[in-house]
Amino acid sequence: MAHTESIKNFALAGHGGTGKTTFFESLLFAGKAIPKPELVGSGKTAGASGPDEIERGISIRAALASFEYGTDKPVKINIIDTPGAADFTGEVILAFRSSEFAALLVDGRAGVQIESIKLWRNLEGRKKPRCIIVSKMDDKSADFDKTLADIKEKFKLEPIPVSIPMQGGVIDCLREKAYLAGGEGALEKEVPIPAEYKEAFTNARIKLIEAAADGDEILTEKYILLGSLEPEEVYTGLKEALVERKYLPVFASAALKNSGAQPVLDFLAVVAPGADSGRDIVRSGEEEKEIPVHPDAPLSALVIKTIYDQFSGKLSWVKVITGALKNDQEFSNITEGKKEKAGKLYTAVGKKLIEVKELAAGDIGIIAKAASLKTNDTIAASADALPFLPLRLPLPVYSLAVSAAAKKDDDKLGDFFVRCAEEDKTFSYAFNAETKETVISGMGELHLNILLDAAKKTQKLELETRTPRVAYRETITKKSAAEYTHKKQTGGHGQFGRVALEIAPLPRGEQYKFTNAIFGGAVSKGYIPGVEKGIHEAMDRGTVAGYPVVDVESKIVDGKEHPVDSSELAFKLAARNAFREAMKQANPTLLEPVMKLTVFAEQKYTGDIMSGVSGKRGKVLGQDSIGGGIDEIRALVPHAELLRYAIELRSITSGTASFSLEFDHYAPISGKVAEDVIKAAEAFKIEKESEE
Repeated sequence: MAHTESIKNFALAGHGGTGKTTFFESLLFAGKAIPKPELVGSGKTAGASGPDEIERGISIRAALASFEYGTDKPVKINIIDTPGAADFTGEVILAFRSSEFAALLVDGRAGVQIESIKLWRNLEGRKKPRCIIVSKMDDKSADFDKTLADIKEKFKLEPIPVSIPMQGGVIDCLREKAYLAGGEGALEKEVPIPAEYKEAFTNARIKLIEAAADGDEILTEKYILLGSLEPEEVYTGLKEALVERKYLPVFASAALKNSGAQPVLDFLAVVAPGADSGRDIVRSGEEEKEIPVHPDAPLSALVIKTIYDQFSGKLSWVKVITGALKNDQEFSNITEGKKEKAGKLYTAVGKKLIEVKELAAGDIGIIAKAASLKTNDTIAASADALPFLPLRLPLPVYSLAVSAAAKKDDDKLGDFFVRCAEEDKTFSYAFNAETKETVISGMGELHLNILLDAAKKTQKLELETRTPRVAYRETITKKSAAEYTHKKQTGGHGQFGRVALEIAPLPRGEQYKFTNAIFGGAVSKGYIPGVEKGIHEAMDRGTVAGYPVVDVESKIVDGKEHPVDSSELAFKLAARNAFREAMKQANPTLLEPVMKLTVFAEQKYTGDIMSGVSGKRGKVLGQDSIGGGIDEIRALVPHAELLRYAIELRSITSGTASFSLEFDHYAPISGKVAEDVIKAAEAFKIEKESEE
């Protein structure tokens, strides 16, 4: 079992197409975790987890690989490789949350792209130490120096090369070694530093030593005095400066030729922060508290991911924060309030599971077949332990209404989506009772299409999809009054109740208010709950288009009861009809949900985006440059105009922009917009009646 101080957790992220999976393979090969690196698209890469990834040639899920590296002081390295597409940002967030160090891959040909800028902002928010790996340096159009300049401009931090490219390989400026590319199926080969690269190496080495000197006051003084540092002092200084994020380590890589992995692994082993520097956050009520990773404390861990494997069953990825998790150990699932047993424990090299007896504090591993565990659950030795803060995931931005073509398959489809939502917390599935639709939501069109394709292929389901209905509301614009007498005579007791109501608009967002303004006992107090129930029933379905009614004050001012025939039911029916009559006279109107839209895009697209917002009846609130040539555009836009915005924005920006949505308020609509909503509501009502 690895000890906490010798564990290095490392997240690999970057813009799509920068070569993360290829570099992941190269790292595993250099670390002797796999016999040879495989090509993306072959279906044989360590992290390829399903036919959907192989078919599309992209990463969809995070992949975990663990291996020991080094001889003198071996360390255990846990690498989490993440997808590059923005639709799978949840996988990146779990990797950043679980790792003490991160690497962003930047394409040596294209420079810093928008997704890497967004990832950088996420790392900045976490104050996470990080490095840059400049990939595809074997391409003729790649330019290392130009990429360094772009990194400095976009990230506002001095990039310090740890390795630099040379013809046919790289030079490790930290270890003062050169490596020729191994080529297909061969490891990098150590060679003397070529004479023609001595100057470039010396310049890079000086910058490294200066960065190390900046990490410690004693080292700074020594460097000023002597002009140099001992190798161990360089390692120490770089490690301290990295934790403070005083410099940005940069590596050169050509992973297809197995070039550049060795310096990265050496840096991970010697300089990168270890698991013992990690922290996590527990919540007690509204208070949050940092907990250091520590082996000498009772067990606590966070479930960071859930997978259903066709061979191994349910697999729960966990990051152990304190204590140790042992094979067959009993623990409490704090979130669910249940006792659980660890069963078998594993580490992994992608798809391959490797059984272990114990996971130390700071380690990342897998629990098999723990029935109650799900993503974001806290497990601990004691049922009284505080829960860890859940992963902070973005809200879904794209939705579809989905149904099975055959009614008999509805339950099967529902079970599939429940499992998807358990595996992927950026996906949600719910039946909207108001619109009578099953709605799935995710991070974009690609995200949902992959899940729908899986439902068709693995569950053999025929599906129907459409744009979801918008949850409109109705309200009133003036005061009115009405009364209604419910009277029904049958054999025996009849039904009688008369209710006089006054209704008035409330300020937007106050929803509902009820007042009993009867004096003199015209209606007994025992019937008032029935009156209020009737008002609620009437508000559930408005008079304009059948949408729920909001922001109305209802006041019962008079009524009449019968000593024999009155009942709570009679007063409920009288109140329901009185409210409907009063609403018809109160200038009822439709309300539409308005969303707060935030778009992140390259500045060259800002004008088109703002113009598009205006064309959607939206109001631009502001625009700010967030650095790296990226603008943040904030606006208020009706929800109805944003149902396909994920597709539209991708078209406008060639797939480079992203956005987030959150509900802001309801606003009145009228004219043709309201007429179209009313027509659609009537058509939907007829459709549902025909189905029944």
